Amino acid sequence: MQEMITVVVDAMGGDNAPNEIIKGCIESINDDNNIKIYLVGNNIIINEQLTKYTYNKEQLEVVDAKETIDTCESPVMAIRRKKESSLVKGLNLVKEKKANAFVSAGSTGAILAGGTFIVGRIKGIERPALAPLIPHKKGVSLLIDCGANVDSKASYLVQYAKMGSIYFENVLGVKNPRVALINIGEEESKGNSLVKEAYSLLKNEDINFIGNIEARDIPDGKADILVCDAFVGNIILKYTEGFALTMLSMLKKYLLQNVRSKIGTFLLKPALKNFKKSFDYSEYGGAPLLGLEGLVVKTHGSSDSKAIKNTILQCKKFSDQKINEKIKENIKI
Repeated sequence: MQEMITVVVDAMGGDNAPNEIIKGCIESINDDNNIKIYLVGNNIIINEQLTKYTYNKEQLEVVDAKETIDTCESPVMAIRRKKESSLVKGLNLVKEKKANAFVSAGSTGAILAGGTFIVGRIKGIERPALAPLIPHKKGVSLLIDCGANVDSKASYLVQYAKMGSIYFENVLGVKNPRVALINIGEEESKGNSLVKEAYSLLKNEDINFIGNIEARDIPDGKADILVCDAFVGNIILKYTEGFALTMLSMLKKYLLQNVRSKIGTFLLKPALKNFKKSFDYSEYGGAPLLGLEGLVVKTHGSSDSKAIKNTILQCKKFSDQKINEKIKENIKI
């Protein structure tokens, strides 16, 4: 019998809050009866929306929060001042062990700050890291870090590699995942002082470290775990998102430009649908902030119900596989 897990969801964070957030929560508990959700936000608005749905009332509880944290606010100041915000109240439920995970499509900065200051780091972890999945032609890779630590040390990158390997192997089911360090060349001697030092440390770790990887090889799927500091990682993530949208837009333009191309498009429709799906962030859930005492997951700001549902189901798998316990076992203090 599967263990029941509790996921806190910030109903007020993101471009499509609260409607799509609430819908995604309902879809997740209707899909899995071993999930309970604390939906945090303005209880009047949330309860009004909930009247539209049929669901098991025992699997969902509304937690009232009158404040919200906007993306334009200073993350640290907002966390300190807005104690009644949906984000802070939600994170406190994880800190108090009343929930296994927290999910939000809100301010990335506030989620990172709140996760670190409220939930807290695992003992021995120097810095938590944001780790989204990005698509390549054979599947997906885990990009770590992509937003938590712009200025990193080599020891941070080593811990990212270890945590990423544990997550990828247990959640995605890939045994002995290939770990690569993002660099400007494949040679060990290439790169700045950070990646050179990180390389010398990583090659002596008990992980499947395959060396450096250049950005042009990422779409080919040459590595499962892509290790870098957040400055590099965020640029790669944003470029990947922008390139995918541009490519899909260009394809649509050229495929519909005349009658002949429209006929061809009709015949190719199933393949094109699968192609588009491979670039759809909602398929992969959110980006976990690895290295915290509890699971905190940042979803895309424009997440729809599908993305929220998949993120909640992702949290269930994270908890079932006891990822944090395995990270603690593998990180030397």
